[in-house]
Amino acid sequence: MNERLADSHRVFDRVSQEYDAARPHYPEALYLALETLSGIRLAGATVIDVGAGTGISTRGLLDRGARVVAVDRGELMLARLRVRTDCPALLADGNDLPLRAGAADLVTYAQSWHWLDPALSVAEAVRVVGDGGAVAGWWNTVDPGKADWLAANQVRLAESCPGYIGPVLPGWSMPPMAAAMSDAGLSVAETWVDWTRSVPLEDFLTDLRSHSYIASMEGGVATELLARERAELGRVFPDGRLTVPMRVYLVVGRRGRRGAM
Repeated sequence: MNERLADSHRVFDRVSQEYDAARPHYPEALYLALETLSGIRLAGATVIDVGAGTGISTRGLLDRGARVVAVDRGELMLARLRVRTDCPALLADGNDLPLRAGAADLVTYAQSWHWLDPALSVAEAVRVVGDGGAVAGWWNTVDPGKADWLAANQVRLAESCPGYIGPVLPGWSMPPMAAAMSDAGLSVAETWVDWTRSVPLEDFLTDLRSHSYIASMEGGVATELLARERAELGRVFPDGRLTVPMRVYLVVGRRGRRGAM
């Protein structure tokens, strides 16, 4: 694994408070689509939530009746998860899950799979889900094609942040999890879920600070960048509340029952 991936949990531990405070949730339609594409009803299912962070997806799964085990490499991220939930939380690597074969109905990666080794992580997930189980990954992203102010915001970030990854970059696409699932012999399905987030300006800026391309910057540089964004966005939203068009990309790989593949 390259150095960037190996150290990602340290970057996010530095901004665990901001991540917990301001990262967006996932809409109800995402969880409904997850059930449809996986063929697994969340209520009563055993789910391993890999790269759970502070538990945004973990809480969403728990709220829908799943039995969840959260897994993350970030100690401070997991510490915040443990404050909010009482589900099992393991400090562990998603490339080497400390779980027995067939332990789960579903393995999920919310906003996290791209920080893991593509082949190793999916192979581990396939090992951990039983026959008829599934592996799923999803990512929230802003949708700048639906708002000029948001497109301008993303262009400014791309110009200011050397590590920026996002929808205004030429050739940008979602992480290639579908291909990794297919290579692992899973039956793959994908969908997009559109939704709208209403959020105070300060929370939007706090959310930005939690992204790796800003979290990895020098503190003073990041503070200056966010001050510029506060001024720019404040002119567009003088009441201090943003309406942000969002999209969630969901990919699910199903493991056939014994003898069915």
